[in-house]
Amino acid sequence: MGVSKLTDEKVQALLPLLAKDQRWLIVINADPDSMGAALGLKAILSRRVLDIGIGHVNEIKRPDNLAMIRYLRVPTRKLIPNLIAQYDHFALVDSQPHHHPELAKLNYTVVIDHHPISADKPVVAPVVDIRPKYGATCTMLTEYIQRMQIRPPKLLASALLYGIKADTLNFQRKFIDADINAFKYLSKYADHALITRIVRSEYHLEWMRYFSRAFYNLRRIGTGLTAHLGKVASPDILVVVADFFMRVHSISWDAVSGISGDTLIVIFRGDGIRKDIGKFAATLFGDIGSAGGHKGAARAEIPLSALDGKDPEMYVLKKLSRGKTSGFQRI
Repeated sequence: MGVSKLTDEKVQALLPLLAKDQRWLIVINADPDSMGAALGLKAILSRRVLDIGIGHVNEIKRPDNLAMIRYLRVPTRKLIPNLIAQYDHFALVDSQPHHHPELAKLNYTVVIDHHPISADKPVVAPVVDIRPKYGATCTMLTEYIQRMQIRPPKLLASALLYGIKADTLNFQRKFIDADINAFKYLSKYADHALITRIVRSEYHLEWMRYFSRAFYNLRRIGTGLTAHLGKVASPDILVVVADFFMRVHSISWDAVSGISGDTLIVIFRGDGIRKDIGKFAATLFGDIGSAGGHKGAARAEIPLSALDGKDPEMYVLKKLSRGKTSGFQRI
């Protein structure tokens, strides 16, 4: 299968930047797509530079992510100053610098991503490859690997395939032909038994209490659902609950909020038809925190200090119902 002309151009731009004495750190906000993409870029840099590491900015607690790291041997480490100091070149995959405060602190040689481009937050690097139409960054890295005629070993193919599978939600979210072509190509080399083991590692037993809390606080706003979970041990539980609520008949979007540390986090999910959920999140919370995402999935993070003492649950409810407390009802 051939690769796109753009992929060929980006590979041609990347290779001259590599030298044997360089130490590269691939930076991610760890999830299946970013970890798979990081392994893909690592394979490309291999034997062309002196050292390659992977560093993540977030806490990895979701069981499926931990299972992916374990079974597919993803050598990622927490991004801390001591780790950064060991490298002289930085690459960012499946994110853009403005997506996380820690990401914005580094100067990147390469940025490869599939999230929407923000006109007021341009990404500057010698090689920037951002393709919002793609369903997964792993698809882009698969094209890079094909262009360089690298036959992916079993674990790499499995990681890339699982990244595509996860970010397209088994092709239920936005995708293009390139995602399908990459999935087909990787299927020949991936270990499907390992992928099944990862998929089945979805929930921590202790997360069950959050589902009870979510059902108790569940409210409906038009064709949407929202629930506030209060303090959570990990923002990942918000993602799991938000994904679950999208399975409810007649629901086109949902928003699940909670407090992690000193931050109010809102996870959005949508069917990608009636509402652009990324724009919806940015419109509601972009003026007070970081907010945005895809047409069908988005996230907002608001410092509690910015709420000026307002109750976080009521603040989110009023935002979602555009200030009308009569606009929502308990389920």
